[in-house]
Amino acid sequence: MGKPYSVKAMSEDLRKKRCIPCEGGIPPLANEEIAKLMPQVLGWHVVPVEKTSRTMDTLQKTFQFKNFREAMAFLRRIEDLAESEGHHPDFYVHYNRVDFTIWTHAIGGLHENDFILASKIDQLLENT
Repeated sequence: MGKPYSVKAMSEDLRKKRCIPCEGGIPPLANEEIAKLMPQVLGWHVVPVEKTSRTMDTLQKTFQFKNFREAMAFLRRIEDLAESEGHHPDFYVHYNRVDFTIWTHAIGGLHENDFILASKIDQLLENT
């Protein structure tokens, strides 16, 4: 697993924000900026991943459901969220489990948009 960060309470700040278009040309978030955002995305981990011959940070989390039907129903809700935010996670379905990976492709690492999307994914599950 990735680097876990200590978390005390979930903040609503990220859930109130919207993802903004990111066309690149800026650096990924620094470790200090990531550490400040992690308390707002409980259970997510920063995981370095090798992509296109370089390592970049991603946000990852696994969600467990009762069965395949519940997992797919949750993904249909994520589809609407991702489209409305203009930011799309990678996911892998294992029957009753869904693994999410989020990062900003245009900058090859993490952006505030990734944390906004992660917090809203959590919110969807809480409202199920």
